[in-house]
Amino acid sequence: MPCSRILSSMYVSILKVFIPAIVTFIVGVVLALSLTQAMYSYRLWKRSGRGNQKENPEISNEFSKIHNDSKETSTPRVGGVVVWLSVFITTALLWISSRIFDIQFLHNLDFVSRGQTWLLFFGFITASLIGLLDDFLQIFGHGVHIVDGLGRWQRITIVAIMGLVGALWFYTKLDISTIFIPFYGFFELGIGFIFVFIIVVLATFSGGIIDGLDGLAGGVLATSFGAYGVIAYFQNQTDIAAFCAVIIGGILAFLWFNIPPARFYMGETGMLGLTLALALVAFFTNQVVILPIIALPLVVSSGSTILQMLSRKFRGKNLLRVAPLHHHFQALGWSAEKITMRYWVVSVICAILGIIIALVG
Repeated sequence: MPCSRILSSMYVSILKVFIPAIVTFIVGVVLALSLTQAMYSYRLWKRSGRGNQKENPEISNEFSKIHNDSKETSTPRVGGVVVWLSVFITTALLWISSRIFDIQFLHNLDFVSRGQTWLLFFGFITASLIGLLDDFLQIFGHGVHIVDGLGRWQRITIVAIMGLVGALWFYTKLDISTIFIPFYGFFELGIGFIFVFIIVVLATFSGGIIDGLDGLAGGVLATSFGAYGVIAYFQNQTDIAAFCAVIIGGILAFLWFNIPPARFYMGETGMLGLTLALALVAFFTNQVVILPIIALPLVVSSGSTILQMLSRKFRGKNLLRVAPLHHHFQALGWSAEKITMRYWVVSVICAILGIIIALVG
């Protein structure tokens, strides 16, 4: 292939990744400016603080010292709408434009494809809408005696079902039953692929507990999607790379208003959709083994909470002052801004390490 044609193809794929991301960011900012007033007008925040403290053993004097309950009950919690709605609008505009106008440039920007992004979009939007329902139950549920939204096991069941649907799609429609292990090769799981898929989806979802400080979850997730976007690009999965890029564009628009002091929080509508999408991207790129490296802060948040529960049950005392780990650092006297920035730094390092392993392994 002539060098000029290679360069032309490379430029097209780069534009396909970056232009939708920029458009999504702009759409997201405009949406946020429009939606913020509505969020405050309709008081879209929790009415009951932390809910039933008896059902949440993590509510303690130590936790109360670092947790600003008045802020939680006066700051909207459905900010994740900015992320998925900006992604949906941008994607829909590009898809429709490429079919209405016979312009090659618009055709090049369309990244919706059956083989790479259909399931990603379906899973992302569906999970986000379920998360929005959960948020609304937490906001307005006091009227029907539901103050904390969906219960823990209800959330787990819903996520497991979504994981099962995704697993069956991979296993039956895409005929995938292997995972790639860096420096080893493909490992055949057979029917066990379905169970591994569900476990990974649930584990990634559990990392959503990181959404506890202004800017923390958004920065970590943007970095994780950035890593997988790079991996997908170098694996010639340009549509998946573009999907990751528009997710980043939406998250950055959200972060513009979530950086301290936050105008709104991510909420379940953001975390449920984003964590499911991250797990799906890991499987589509066949780099699920390095997901715990790329998304290490999510693993640490989930793992520290599990260890805290086990320590309390079997040792009769806490392992950390407060779980998850970022709240433990708060209890030690670290400022929220210091914790968030250091988590971002760790996320970037982990993302770079994951990219290296994926490309070299």
